[in-house]
Amino acid sequence: MSFSTLGLSNEIIRAVTERGYTKPTLIQMQAIPAVLSGGDLLAGAQTGTGKTASFTLPLLHRLSSSDNSLKSTSSGYPPIRALILTPTRELAAQVQESVYEYGKYLNLRSIAVFGGVSISPQKRRLRNGVDILVATPGRLLDHVQQGTVNLSGVEVLVLDEADRMLDMGFIGDIRRILSLLPKQRQNLLFFATFSDKIKALATGLLNCPATIEVAPRNVTADTVAQKVYQVDHDKKRQLLAHLIKRKEWYQVLVFTRTKHGADRLVKQLTEDRIQALAIHGNKSQSARTHALTKFKNGTLQVLVATDIAARGLDISDLPHVVNFDLPNVPEDYVHRIGRTGRAGAKGEAVSLVCVSEYQLLADIEKLIAQRLPREEIAGFGPNPHTKPEEIQPGRKHRPKSELSQRTARSSPKSSPRKSTKKSAKKSSAQNVVGERKSGNKKSASRRSAKHD
Repeated sequence: MSFSTLGLSNEIIRAVTERGYTKPTLIQMQAIPAVLSGGDLLAGAQTGTGKTASFTLPLLHRLSSSDNSLKSTSSGYPPIRALILTPTRELAAQVQESVYEYGKYLNLRSIAVFGGVSISPQKRRLRNGVDILVATPGRLLDHVQQGTVNLSGVEVLVLDEADRMLDMGFIGDIRRILSLLPKQRQNLLFFATFSDKIKALATGLLNCPATIEVAPRNVTADTVAQKVYQVDHDKKRQLLAHLIKRKEWYQVLVFTRTKHGADRLVKQLTEDRIQALAIHGNKSQSARTHALTKFKNGTLQVLVATDIAARGLDISDLPHVVNFDLPNVPEDYVHRIGRTGRAGAKGEAVSLVCVSEYQLLADIEKLIAQRLPREEIAGFGPNPHTKPEEIQPGRKHRPKSELSQRTARSSPKSSPRKSTKKSAKKSSAQNVVGERKSGNKKSASRRSAKHD
């Protein structure tokens, strides 16, 4: 089967072919016709199987096939026709890039809005008219509060990585956004790991949806070779450096449990003459973008990340993922190692496990229904007399700072935050706001802001 048999327009097929794709994946073969039919959809598939194209391609076809020109209302902002919600900035930017690339031969406008960058350029783009809006929930509600987005004409709503949004505690924001949308619309809900939360959300949101699951729930891809190295906690850094050097790993994504742990590991690897940078919630958007760009183009050997990168990080043929710390939430393991072995390519996922993490490992193996092979390397094996210690908390709930921001936003006394002239000038050369008009490769405005 080819993309041309799925009912997509010639302009979209041309763009897809130029990106090197000729045959749709299993999720694409099933989801694209379902979306084109106009009904609601609940779709689940492993990470790296092409879920983004599963909704962007038919969405672009639907919008370009109907004559619904953008018209300003009394607010001065034309209505949005399609809204795509994502849990993280990185995923929002990635989805926007896909929308632009697949729709570059169509007369449709799109923009990604997320925190960490100035809201002012986003306002200007929204005032000029946008067909497709990709957004994180927090920044979208910033625009709602300031009256700079018009959601009255949304025809299609997409919740991408809905399971991650629920894990991050965005259910309150999602409900508020849903209350602002027209009741008559198409709803598309995509997830990678199934849970009771997803089931509950789907029950309240979707109307007689088609349901697609192209693989058993909460399983890892067969293209990823998984392995556990048993090691004492205080030898993890030395073992990681040993593996990178001895096995000549040239591109490695390493996950830590905490932000402080990520920064500390970067410092230690740098001392070992291994080039590394970190991305996490305390890093500015410009720093995160810089690190990701270097890692993607191959000029950075090691990218150390917290689970913020477990979704939205799409790197072609990424060969190695390392769990320096096992995650507290078993499902996060699936998302982490899903950064490798994507689109049918082979990948390797290695976990460095100390005695204190044996229960976390057991929880992961129970979720994925398989026992991971163990291995010890001479000189790095665990001391049999080492006693387990309490695990330092990682991601379990939404960070306090995020909760406080959402609380402040919903308070009647809260007011729109304003960036100072000084900060605007200082950040004028930083951070891309992801807006492009199909067929126009004009660079986006760059600003920064202090809030998410």
